[in-house]
Formats: sequence, structure tokens, C-alpha cells
Amino acid sequence: MEILVKTGQFLLSISILVILHEFGHFAFAKIFKTRVEKFYLFFNPWFSLFKFKKGETEYGLGWLPLGGYVKISGMIDESMDKEQMKQPAQPHEFRAKKTWERLLIMLGGVMVNFITALVIYSAVLYTWGEQYLPNKNVENGIVVDSLAYDMGLRNGDKIIALDGVELEDFYALISQLVLDDVKTIQVERDGSQREIPVPESIIPQLLKSPDFVEVRIPFYIGAFAKDAPAKKAGFKLKDKMIAINGNPTVFHDQFKDTLSHYKNSTVLISALRDTDTVHYEVNVPETGLIGIGASGSLSELFELESIEYSFMASIPAGIDKGLETFGSYLKQLKLIFSPKTEAYKSLGGFITIGKIFPGTWNWQAFWNLTAFLSIILAIMNVLPIPALDGGHVMFLLYEIITGRKPSDKFLEYAQMAGMILLLGLLLYANGNDIFKLFK
Repeated sequence: MEILVKTGQFLLSISILVILHEFGHFAFAKIFKTRVEKFYLFFNPWFSLFKFKKGETEYGLGWLPLGGYVKISGMIDESMDKEQMKQPAQPHEFRAKKTWERLLIMLGGVMVNFITALVIYSAVLYTWGEQYLPNKNVENGIVVDSLAYDMGLRNGDKIIALDGVELEDFYALISQLVLDDVKTIQVERDGSQREIPVPESIIPQLLKSPDFVEVRIPFYIGAFAKDAPAKKAGFKLKDKMIAINGNPTVFHDQFKDTLSHYKNSTVLISALRDTDTVHYEVNVPETGLIGIGASGSLSELFELESIEYSFMASIPAGIDKGLETFGSYLKQLKLIFSPKTEAYKSLGGFITIGKIFPGTWNWQAFWNLTAFLSIILAIMNVLPIPALDGGHVMFLLYEIITGRKPSDKFLEYAQMAGMILLLGLLLYANGNDIFKLFK
């Protein structure tokens, strides 16, 4: 069921964005009286799921969900309609329009996608506001994985700043480390401040380490496994674990680490139950686990910062968020093209994109992710690769600057080269996804 929900959200999001993107091209084509022969959601090699014609345009739904297209008369595109290009140019064709008109037609999809993201972000902020975990409220410090430990961080460290700049949002830590070329982390440890260097070589590993640091939480029992030794001993839900054999284990990481030293033995575990302290002897099996899970969401354990926006305030806030997301994604794109970061190894296709959607339908998450994908679609389409909008824009700018139009034959070859390159990237990204499934 979870897979169906994720797939449904992904297809709905992509469908909305593709329709709006192609409508951007369609609208500018109509403004400049350019004939649009086809308007399709998804591609339709060999056949369409359905289609109808209204006016001079055929509208339809293809069966291959890799995007969509508008076929503009008199334009070299993915349809590779060479016969039409051999005929004299007609006034209603793309090639007969002024250069600046053709440029706006090609940029129409990107512009609509970017505006769509700003509108969605504004609407989301107005409807739900935003919530984040202020770093200053992470009073118990952090829990680190092996990568963070090797770098010099320790459980219980309180992160203060990155390169001397105070960290405001705790969960912005990883993105800032990866994208902002951070050199040092300032932490508080045992009452004194220390500076932890961030080696450049850590970035490839950091991209693969989602548990680099997490918030350190008190250990309240939130669930019991079947036949849990702790439940048999007498513990109950919401008990707060505080000690093992008299050694303080207030935090989840402390409790787990301490218990691992008592495999195949009996220990005395102490916990707080409301205002009382309870003690039970528990037999610890070979696994070092006693069948309990932690409870408590972030909102229960920490004081989150909530910001609400009026309608008028949500508009500039949404624009700011869109611009920030745009800049952040450009930095991520830069990482992909930098061999030393090895970010290209993390490049994913449709499975990766689908996984970012939640397993239960959540409209706030859906619209936030749709806005994010809209910005990605805008940026990717404007890349100067033939077969993408950016490729056409590149040749149009060349024409504006030099006053010379590339030949139709050159544009045909460029289109074919671009399509081969895009197919290669598509196979690589989705191949990565498949490889990860079997890894």
C-alpha cells in the first residue's frame, strides 16, 4: 500500500508539472500566433491512451510517463519531422517567427515552472506555516555515527556554529556542510568550546551517511517487541530509562551502548514511572537487546519553532523560499559535476524521486515536494543540452549575438546528439536505482 501511495503522489506531481511546463510553451506559441500541432502528457510512441482534436491542436495522453511535449509547427524537436522542414516556411510556423519570439516560446515552460514553485511555496506557507527545530533547543547535544566520530565529533556535543556562523536550524546542518564548503564546526563539549575541522574528503562519505548526526533524546519506552524481556520483567510503556546496574543511562544511545556490554547476563535496570523510580532485573540475551523501542516525536521531545503567515506575508516568504531552493539546487548540481565529491554515484532516477514522497498521503509534504520538483524541472530544462529547452535557447542566443541562424541540418544532428545524451543519462540514473535495490 505504501508503494502505491508513493507512486500515486509521484505521478500526480509529475503530471501537474509537465502539463504546466508544456502549457508555458503552448501559451507563448499562441501569443505569437504559432501553430501547435500536438499537446501531450507523457510520450506516445506507436499509440496514445486517448486523444482528441480541438481547433488545430491534438490533445492526448501517452503511455510512457517520461514527461510530455508540445509539437510546434516548423520546429526541429524530438519528433524529428524532417519532411515538414523541407517545405517553405509558413507564417504560422516557429521558424518564421522573430528570434526574440522564438526565444520566449522556448523559455515559456521554464518560466511557468519557476513561477509555479513560488506560488506553491507561498500557498503552503499561508496554509500550514512552517516549523523547524532551532539548534539552540537541542539541549542534550547530538548522537554521532562512525563517520562523525572519526571526524572528531562525540555523543553529547552541542553544535554551536559552522565556520563561526551560528547554526539556526538543526536539520540544515548536513546541507550546509555539503553545499556551503564548511571548514570547521564549533561545538561545546564538557562545558568548553572546541573546533572540529571538516576535511574536504568527507563530502563523498557524507552524501551516503544519512545518520551522520542526530538529536540526543531521553529514552522513553514507546513499544515492546514480541516476547520482550523488558516487558516480562515488569516495564511498561512511557517508562523513562535512567540506569543500568546503577550506571546512569538517561539517553537512548547511552542505554543501548551500556546494555551491549551485558550480553547473556542479568542486569538491574532503573526507570522513572511518573514520579516513582522502579527497578527490575532483566535477562539480556546474546543480541544485547531487551525488546524495547524509544518513543516521542520531535514535537513531544523538543520545543519547535512555528511561524504562521498572513496572506500578504506568505507571498514574499514563498518567493524567498523558492529563490533559496533554487540556489541550493544549483549547488547540488555543481556537486554532481565535481568528480572529487563522487556525488554522481548518488544520482537517481524515478525510484529515487518516488521515494522522497511520504508513505501516507500528506498534502503539505506533497505540495512542498511538488514545488521542489518544479524548480528541478526548470533548472534541468534550461541546461544547454540539445533536445532540452536550454539547447534551443543556446542556439537562439547564438543567432541573436552573431546574426546567423544555424542550419536545419546542424540542428537535426544536434537534436539527435542531445537525445542520445539524455537517453544515456536516463539509463545511468535509473540503472543506479536498480543497482541500489540489489546492493
